[in-house]
Amino acid sequence: MEKETPPTPIAQKHLFGCSVACVAFILRLNYSTTLKLFNKSEYKAEYYGSYCKEITEILNNQGKNFEYKYVKENIKRKIYQNNTIVFIKRSKKYPDGHYLCRYKNLWMDPWINFQNDKKIKKAKAGFRKRLPGKPIYVILPK
Repeated sequence: MEKETPPTPIAQKHLFGCSVACVAFILRLNYSTTLKLFNKSEYKAEYYGSYCKEITEILNNQGKNFEYKYVKENIKRKIYQNNTIVFIKRSKKYPDGHYLCRYKNLWMDPWINFQNDKKIKKAKAGFRKRLPGKPIYVILPK
């Protein structure tokens, strides 16, 4: 049996583009193509970011079946399903929060080197074993 090659992690290209990168990762599209699916795309990705409702609508418009929920005790275990996107709480480490995507026991982080280099032009994506903060919202397959 052939081992599946994991998809390539996708780096965000805008300060608030982590949601775009997570959606691109799930849809297996590149960042630029996915950015066009977002309303007021570049401006929003540079200055505001996206809410769970918008991300869910984009995924569903692309033929997926997702919903979003606030992470409560009864939902906590569901964040570990493949292709879930979580939004971690704002903190000193992540002053604006951050979206990450689950893939086979790892988290795809669209700006994994954020703590070391806060210049968006140097953002790198990668996989991490643990979430770097507390998940407060989850976008999950139904």
